Amino acid sequence: MNEAMYQKFQESCKRLRLDFSMEELSALATENNYSEDTLTAIMQIFEHLGEKKRQATIRTLLRLSHLPLRDIKTFDNFDFSVFHGKDIQQLVSLRTLSAIYAHRNLALIGPAGTGKTHLAQAFGYECCQHGLKTYFIKMTELRDKFNTARKNGTEARMLNGLVKPSCLIIDEVGHCEFDKHNTRLFFDLIDRRYNKEGYCNIVFTSNQNPAQWRESFDDSDSLLCAMDRLFDEATVFTIRGNSFRGQKMNRITLHAEKPQKRSSTAPTLF
Repeated sequence: MNEAMYQKFQESCKRLRLDFSMEELSALATENNYSEDTLTAIMQIFEHLGEKKRQATIRTLLRLSHLPLRDIKTFDNFDFSVFHGKDIQQLVSLRTLSAIYAHRNLALIGPAGTGKTHLAQAFGYECCQHGLKTYFIKMTELRDKFNTARKNGTEARMLNGLVKPSCLIIDEVGHCEFDKHNTRLFFDLIDRRYNKEGYCNIVFTSNQNPAQWRESFDDSDSLLCAMDRLFDEATVFTIRGNSFRGQKMNRITLHAEKPQKRSSTAPTLF
């Protein structure tokens, strides 16, 4: 039995959380005089169960991620050919997830309709495929979550929930206003994730240049401290161009005119 098959067997046991090593399998095979076919069949069964467990984990991660699952955005269905520039390969290589393994944040800045949210969601989807917990939230939803937590006195529990995911995606930063209390909660969130250990990062999108974010946050000092941590170790993609939306729109022009009423008197012929 080659090393590759033994490695697959060990990975399957890990997914199934079984305390069973390659050495134990070898000893069991020798003790019971398993044939090559028997050993291969055992490995195939474990590999099947391991893959079944992996797929179940992925489905759970996707369900909890808050990512849209009706029209799933992935790197495979994103058209990279519309982008041009000497650093295009860095955009394509997002799917390697090197950013999250390096604890490096990602910023996608540019006009509406240029693919920022698709790329952010595709990154989150890929994280789920690799067993990494992900959470996607729009900035308006984050504001509402902060308001609800403040009202109920559950700020700590709410922040804990947002710190736990390996990948936190915040969509449309600067799209809505944050009062002073919410700005400070935003800083607390960024600060705690900044100091989080293990594989983790923040992915955020914005239609505004970060220099304009002050207009949406009511506490400049807290915002600046949050931005200092956000961009300390980050890769920023600045996207320029026109919106891709509306390309499938059919424009139909109609002319409306009220019909003239027919005269009740007989027309004059002469």
